[in-house]
Order: sequence, then C-alpha cells, then structure tokens
Amino acid sequence: MTERQTDIEIEFLHMRLCSPLVLASGVLGLSSSSLKRVADAGAGAVTTKSCGLEPRAGYVGPSIIPVSHGMLNAVGLSNPGVKEMVREVADYRARCRTPIFVSIFGGTVEEFGDVAEAVAQAEPDLIELNVSCPNVYSEFGSPFGADIDATAAITRRVKQRVGAIPISVKLTANCLSIGQTAKVCEQEGADALTAINTIGPGMLIDLNVRKPVLSNLCGGLSGPAILPVAVRAVWEISREVSIPIIGTGGVTTAEDALQMILAGATAVGIGSGIYYQGLEIFDKVNEGVQRFLQEKGLGSLDEIRGTAHE
Repeated sequence: MTERQTDIEIEFLHMRLCSPLVLASGVLGLSSSSLKRVADAGAGAVTTKSCGLEPRAGYVGPSIIPVSHGMLNAVGLSNPGVKEMVREVADYRARCRTPIFVSIFGGTVEEFGDVAEAVAQAEPDLIELNVSCPNVYSEFGSPFGADIDATAAITRRVKQRVGAIPISVKLTANCLSIGQTAKVCEQEGADALTAINTIGPGMLIDLNVRKPVLSNLCGGLSGPAILPVAVRAVWEISREVSIPIIGTGGVTTAEDALQMILAGATAVGIGSGIYYQGLEIFDKVNEGVQRFLQEKGLGSLDEIRGTAHE
C-alpha cells in the first residue's frame, strides 16, 4: 500500500501559505530583518508589531514577567510609528516572498482609518486591526474590542480606507459574546478574524516591596495558560462566520495547533511560544502537524478543519 502524501500548505484568502503557522503580532515584528528570520524559520506568514500614527516609547521596565504557565506583559504598544513601519514592510517585501501582515492600532475610530490608509501604501498582504490590547487598559480605557459597536465602526471605517487589501480584526475574549462580535465584523467587511489577543489585564504583587511588579501595574496574560480560552473562542467564532480565522493564544506544540484547526481555524498564530522554544518552534510544530496527518492517513488539514463541531 502506497503511503498517502500529506501537505501542510493552506489557502488563506488570496494566498497560498507554505505552513499554517503565522507569527503573531508583538514578537520579533519591528524590523524587516527580524521578520525575514521568522519566515526563514518556517512561518507561513509574518505579522508586524502593532503600529500607530506616531512613534511610541511604551512603558518602562519591568514590562514583561514570567508567570506560572505564561507571561504577563505591559509593553505599552511601543513602536516606531507608521512611517517607519511602511519603510520596513517595503524592505521586507523586496527581500522575502512570505506574506506579511501589518498590525495597527489607534486611539479613535478615525485614527484607525488614518493608520490603515498610511500602511496600505506598503501594500501588505493583510492589515490586522488590534482592537483588543489589554496592556494599555488604564491609558486608553476599555479596549475597543469589548464594545461590539466600536469594533463594528472600526472595521467599517478601515475597510473604506484600504481598498482591496484584506483586513483581519483581532478579537478579545473579554467581551459579552466573541461569536456575535465576530459576526458583526464579517458583516462590516472583515475578510478574516484573529482570535485571541492576550487576556486580562492581570496583576502580580511583589511581597517584599508590597507593590505591583509591572511598572504599568497591570498587563496582558499570554502563553500556555490561555490556550483553552483561545480554543473555545475559535470554536465559538467558527460557528458564526464563514471567513477564515487565525487561531492565536498559547500555542507551543503541534497538538495545540491541531486543536485550533479542529475548532475551525484556518491558520494558527504563534507568539510567546518563541520565548519558550526560540524560532525552532516553527519547524517543530510544522513537523508535528505533518506527522499527525501521516499517522492518520490524511492528505491535508482541510480534512480535519472544524471537524470538532461534528
């Protein structure tokens, strides 16, 4: 009996990705050279760190601390501003064929539109709308993603400003119904959805000085601890929409990635997993996914995507 050939390439919107794995925003995403390193390591697409209209220094340290089964971070959306990010994206596209997604944020609905329009000049393969970052909660107020009407307005405004460039809305689990929020985003023109962002905000207190450890007091929780929340979110979203989902949150193994696919994700984001395993995580997870398909006699991920709903 001839062994069935397996393929972990996927179709994602207009793109053919060599792997279902996508570098999540916030990790190694500030320069074209770091993004290319991730692409060379086996990612099917890469996402930049979130950028805004102007450069932003973010918060002073300590801004990232390890916790049990995860990490707490309050980096504060540090970035060089959209003009510099456009230059980095253009340089990346000249050096690498792996698709690049650009993550953006704004302080208002209109600002999201302005940043998106500026980013569109670099012709990224997708623009991701970070409406859900919890680590600047105290500065900007409740994340837009917690408000279904605000999320809808941002999606609609950005779609009007970027023309044919696809957009993905990065959703938060900190909302009344992530499924309903996803459905509204689809109705307003979102081409894909990313779920989820870090959860929280959370806090740790130093017993010796009796003060919160993070300089910002609170931060977003990422890492393996949030995987069950992310899988549940992807499951709920998949029941409500027909557009692709990038399942993100706590993925560090092939088994984690496969859970996302079974729940309905088209692609799988990896972020804090790099902290634990380095860039080798992409090869390890790719190999594990391929091995699973071979052992089960499956030809592609299409054969199992969303089947946990059956």
